[in-house]
Amino acid sequence: MLHAAVLLPFLAAFFIPLLYRGVKQVHLGWFVLLVPILLFGYFLTFLKGVMQGVHTLKTFEWIPSLGVNVTFYIDGLGLFFALLITGIGSLVVLYSIYYLNKAEKLGHFYVYLLLFMGAMLGVVLSDNLFVLYTFWELTSISSFLLIGYWYQREKSTSGALKSMMITVFGGLAMLGGFLLMADITGTSSIRGIIENGEMIVNSALFPFILILVLLGAFTKSAQFPFHTWLPDAMEAPTPVSAFLHSATMVKAGIYLVARLSLVFAGTDLFFLIVSGFGLLTLCWGSYMAVTQTDLKAILAYSTISQLGMIMAMLGFGTELAILAAVFHILNHATFKGSLFMVAGIIDHETGTRDIRKLGGLFTFMPITATLAFFGTFSMAGFPLPFLNGFLSKEMFFDSSLHFENASTIVEAVSPFFPYFAVGGSIFTFIYSIMLFFRTFTGRQRETLSKQPHEAPIGMLISPMILVLLVIIIAFIPDAFGHALLSPMVDAVNGSVGETHIKFWHGFGPALYMSLSVLILGTALYLTREKWQHIYKAFPGKLSAAKAYDGLMNGLLSGSKKLTNGYMTGSLRHYMIYIFVFFIALVGITMSVTGGFQINYDNLAPIAVPEVMIAIVMAGAAFATVFMKNRIAAILVLGIVGYGLSLLFVFFRAPDLALTQLIVETVTVALFLLCFYHLPNFDKKKESKGTNTINWVISISVGVLVTMVGIASHSTKLFEPISDYFLKNSYKLGGGDNVVNVILVDFRGLDTMLEILVLGLAALGIYTMIKLRPGKKEGND
Repeated sequence: MLHAAVLLPFLAAFFIPLLYRGVKQVHLGWFVLLVPILLFGYFLTFLKGVMQGVHTLKTFEWIPSLGVNVTFYIDGLGLFFALLITGIGSLVVLYSIYYLNKAEKLGHFYVYLLLFMGAMLGVVLSDNLFVLYTFWELTSISSFLLIGYWYQREKSTSGALKSMMITVFGGLAMLGGFLLMADITGTSSIRGIIENGEMIVNSALFPFILILVLLGAFTKSAQFPFHTWLPDAMEAPTPVSAFLHSATMVKAGIYLVARLSLVFAGTDLFFLIVSGFGLLTLCWGSYMAVTQTDLKAILAYSTISQLGMIMAMLGFGTELAILAAVFHILNHATFKGSLFMVAGIIDHETGTRDIRKLGGLFTFMPITATLAFFGTFSMAGFPLPFLNGFLSKEMFFDSSLHFENASTIVEAVSPFFPYFAVGGSIFTFIYSIMLFFRTFTGRQRETLSKQPHEAPIGMLISPMILVLLVIIIAFIPDAFGHALLSPMVDAVNGSVGETHIKFWHGFGPALYMSLSVLILGTALYLTREKWQHIYKAFPGKLSAAKAYDGLMNGLLSGSKKLTNGYMTGSLRHYMIYIFVFFIALVGITMSVTGGFQINYDNLAPIAVPEVMIAIVMAGAAFATVFMKNRIAAILVLGIVGYGLSLLFVFFRAPDLALTQLIVETVTVALFLLCFYHLPNFDKKKESKGTNTINWVISISVGVLVTMVGIASHSTKLFEPISDYFLKNSYKLGGGDNVVNVILVDFRGLDTMLEILVLGLAALGIYTMIKLRPGKKEGND
């Protein structure tokens, strides 16, 4: 049943195009809404068991010989994210019904959304590293499609490409770390790796493993300096931003760090990298958010900042920090999801998201303004008892002050952490207040393309529910702490400590830090006109976006110059490149390793017929060099292939003979068909230098291939795998034809991928034919 739950979004996505064509009167989103609601209800049934410490494990054997099975595992951490994905997903689909017009390509949108939902569920529930990686990359692909949904806009396509380039780069690095972990521990099960975590930490490869895995987490969760993709991803429709960029995709990296904390936490390297980059991201994201004028851009940099805050707490690794981190994941999903939806409502009902044009919207949109008030002030960590953001922010301050049993390195750097925490929180307060007051108070600054008015109730339901959760969590945090947070802390930390959450902690450093944020943030907001010029000096013209653009432009320019250098259009040049590289690589390898040997043992006797066939084959091959007619050259070359078939017959290998005969016949026929339509062969006279190069390369390749053939028989470094095939082809493959069994059974996956490549090539050719220039509409 658990596997079916993860596969349900993919199955629903398959039927969406059929449903979209058949249903025109009703918004497609109403049918899609059933999927996340059903899944949310299903995952809720696990809540009682997880609260009691009962974990669920379901396994489906995929590649058992490699130990790669599709195993899904539900504990406190996995269940929380599954509920977050399906719960927020339900609200996003409901919101999209009113946000997206039926004239949009809704079939595409909901297919992409369901693919992403299924991929995220696979990430947070997978127990196998490589299954997790498969779903991980699928989130990158589906988010690419969602961000580029409005593909007519250049910013949408460029933002989608940037997000995929950065996250896929991190994903490949992460895969390298996964391979090393699996090799060291002998298992690809995450639970098994956690149990053998000491083997990884004590390995000489530990620093490389940690950095590779964190590259995957940092790129996905937009940590500095990989954060540049997130602001550009705001070109996606607002429902996508509310789902991917506040509650789910950007939390995938957070999830990965939390899941593997039992392996990495406790080491100084993990502490320094995760805490350091987390705090840097917190400060940089909040600092840059103040300069933004687009509502979604402000929220994008805010998300970067909040993700850095959560990452830093995971790096701290203390019980209080872990509790604060998982608590803020919940809180951030509620207030940030509601704020993205509010930004979409403002854009939808006013025609702009530019705060330089907005103002005074409280009068026209009182409900939206009220929702924004709760969201922004919770995000700012304003000390009010009905705002959940203040509770987790206060715990963040407290956790930055206490590091029990710290090492020398931790003791040396940790005193600076509270200053970074306060600095980042001050700018968080500034952009939160700016977002609310400049949008909803004062007077309207410019004439808008639409007369501002309140959104329809259907569009308000989803942000209302999220804001209601902001208030409920603030009033009864312990209820959520017992049901959701305690099992999460247990999964991340290995034990559950004190999870009591309260509004008033008494007078202490954390309170003074909050008061300083409130006072300094208010003062800086009121005087922002006087100090905002500092952005011209820092960062000035420097930015991660420009660095990314410079890197990509440099790669494209360099690759273009390199490609133009060797892509001359000459087949002779291409063959020279291939053969010279082959001669150098194989020749050097054989000379260094002493790979060339001659062994006359176990040779089959050679009779007169075999010698005669070999002479004919050699003569035919030599004759092709002097042929002036293409058709004749192909026919003479075919003699070599058919002669090889006869040799297989004489050496009692009828299977190989039959295979060679079929391949040679098809090859000759295809060559004849192709060359028949080419112009007549006009062989020009080559210079002596060109002919010399041709002869040297040809002879070198021939000699080297001969040496490889001899060495392959004479050198036996390993037991020949042919013995295994001969013994097991009938028993395991059920066939007498060994070659066929090898291709279909023993190398079935390889053969399947070859067929897939050919199928994709055929599909590409068909597409180019269908879309060729000058094709009239309606003609095939």
